[in-house]
Amino acid sequence: MKRIPLTVTGAEKLRAELHQLKSVERPSVITAIAEARAHGDLSENAEYDAAKERQGFVESRIAEVEAKLANAQIIDPALLDADGRCVFGATIELEDMDARQVMTYQIVGDDEADLKLGKISISSPIARALIGKHAGDVVEVNTPGGTREYEILGVKYL
Repeated sequence: MKRIPLTVTGAEKLRAELHQLKSVERPSVITAIAEARAHGDLSENAEYDAAKERQGFVESRIAEVEAKLANAQIIDPALLDADGRCVFGATIELEDMDARQVMTYQIVGDDEADLKLGKISISSPIARALIGKHAGDVVEVNTPGGTREYEILGVKYL
């Protein structure tokens, strides 16, 4: 199976979610199923159907998170020596050449991406355009709104 790149923080969040699912959600669903069974006829028991559906969701999410962690390639940006290049885990300061707006992004795995927190997915168009570039380089990014130009102001490995 394909390796899934994750930052240390992203791996910790997945482990915390897995712990929550196994230690809180799963027992809660089991209790709900037992209570619904106690109500009698299962063929017309909406509580039982809802609990079984929730159980299916929880179990599939557990399997999904376990698979991601098993195939994870955990990368600590602080330990990288990429010689100033934009790589997975790097925090990059960019200037939008058209809007003259400065922004900072960290390139992370697909599961960790959150634009509000300044984290962009490694598979996003902007991250793909940045990979391998250095501070001072200008990159063109094809976006749905047209081509945008960004100048890389700095690259950090935090």
